[in-house]
Amino acid sequence: MGAQQSVNAGKAKVDMQVDLTHMLCEALLLPPLRSSSVALSQIVGRISLKHPSLFGRSEKLDVILDKGINDSNVVVAFRRPRPEWLSQQSFVIQHSMTPEVAVHGFPADNFTRSGSRGINLSRLSFGLELNEPATSNWTSGTSVKFEHIRPVNNQGRSIARDHDGFPLTCSGNLHDNMIILKQESGYADVNDNSFLKVNFQMEQGLPLVPKSLTFNRVKCAVSKGIKLGPTFLVTSLTGGSIVGDMAPYQAFAIGGLGSVRGYGEGAVGSGRLCLVANCEYTIPLAKHLEGSIFMDCGSDLGSARHVPGNPALRQGKPGFGIGFGYGLHFNTDLGQIRVDYAMNAFSRKTIYFGINSSGGS
Repeated sequence: MGAQQSVNAGKAKVDMQVDLTHMLCEALLLPPLRSSSVALSQIVGRISLKHPSLFGRSEKLDVILDKGINDSNVVVAFRRPRPEWLSQQSFVIQHSMTPEVAVHGFPADNFTRSGSRGINLSRLSFGLELNEPATSNWTSGTSVKFEHIRPVNNQGRSIARDHDGFPLTCSGNLHDNMIILKQESGYADVNDNSFLKVNFQMEQGLPLVPKSLTFNRVKCAVSKGIKLGPTFLVTSLTGGSIVGDMAPYQAFAIGGLGSVRGYGEGAVGSGRLCLVANCEYTIPLAKHLEGSIFMDCGSDLGSARHVPGNPALRQGKPGFGIGFGYGLHFNTDLGQIRVDYAMNAFSRKTIYFGINSSGGS
């Protein structure tokens, strides 16, 4: 949902868009009632520039700028034309600035939200992406990139330690450098009565430059949906592990939307390991209205103490959390409007409002 306008400038197409749905799902959280300025900070504006034939040979150039009050993201992608049966190549440069609340934020209001400690992450990366041609139900992609990560405070100055004096980087300096080889594979089998989706990601840090981080990070997510008469049941399981060199910001954060509802982002915990399970049962109530009940749970499997500086333990995060609740889903021409009411293990309640522009669950 949002305002969008396209302008043709020669062979280039400029898409200008104000996106109200990108992060609006956390704009309204109760209790406590968050101020309108906080809700406004969740609105993200997007400007997109697309050129269909940069050098006259169908080379595509995409430039995307996402800007919110507290974060920003710029992506420049150059794609060479290749036959459909070959891997599609993209050269990508990206820079983002985001508040680091999932790992270093402090839980507030009985873990229903995460407060900022003034730590932000500046990420600059560039590299090559290869997307394999889709075969049957499988998709696959490989990328190799150089990444430069620099913690900064709210004034934009580089910082090496948090408020308790613990290092924010793996190197202990003002920044970390790494060369990452990433492999991602996906499987999807969808029909009218059920679906099965599997996503597997593996990142390998390569020791090709001095002081570069060497690690292996794996994440796998499996979701299964099945139609039970007029109702629909969806279950999912997500797990992750990281071994080798590690900075605190690389930890798996547990809690929040897409993880364990009823908790703030990362308020359950953060560790070298994670395991999150979700279950949602949807019931049709009217033509464009659905009701749902859900349960989420997640754990760091006792791995928080192995994260450098123990940020989760120092913030008093429990390491295990369970949330449950119910919701209403309104299917409209703008997409699916969701209102979810969740309760965490501390009997604190949270209302989530979100808009899924794809119009589905």
